[in-house]
Amino acid sequence: MKSDPRPLAVFDVDGTLADSGHRQHYLEGPRRDWDGFFAAAVDDPPLAEGVRLALSSAEECEVRYLTGRPERCRRDTLAWLAAHGLPDGRVYMRGNDDRRPARRTKLEILRRLGREREVRMLVDDDELVCDAAERAGFSVVRARWATSSEALRDAQEREGRT
Repeated sequence: MKSDPRPLAVFDVDGTLADSGHRQHYLEGPRRDWDGFFAAAVDDPPLAEGVRLALSSAEECEVRYLTGRPERCRRDTLAWLAAHGLPDGRVYMRGNDDRRPARRTKLEILRRLGREREVRMLVDDDELVCDAAERAGFSVVRARWATSSEALRDAQEREGRT
């Protein structure tokens, strides 16, 4: 199979394409319910602005997905992307036991992609991921079209869960 020569447009999933607001309550309180949080992802409504951007990006770029979701969520994530008409594209997920902050795991993958192909842009809602990617020289679109909870931001940074 011949490789696609187009540049890459790399999209986060939660908070960028998928509205995870309805399940953020699983992360509140002293004991976070990660199984419940990820199981409810199948019911995420799409975020229209992110979906539009992914579809328009697919006209000039190969779309790929870079999510902090653990590998065990792959089947549900692929089904969700297909159900909402998002472009086909490779999905990069964190290992099930990887608890590093998203800004580290995602930047590691972005750098690897950037060595192989032009990365036209990263689209992500996590400000720390966006900051790290910009410092590394990547063009970033900050997905500010969804509401994120403090519990989710804390989980992304301190617990390395999404």
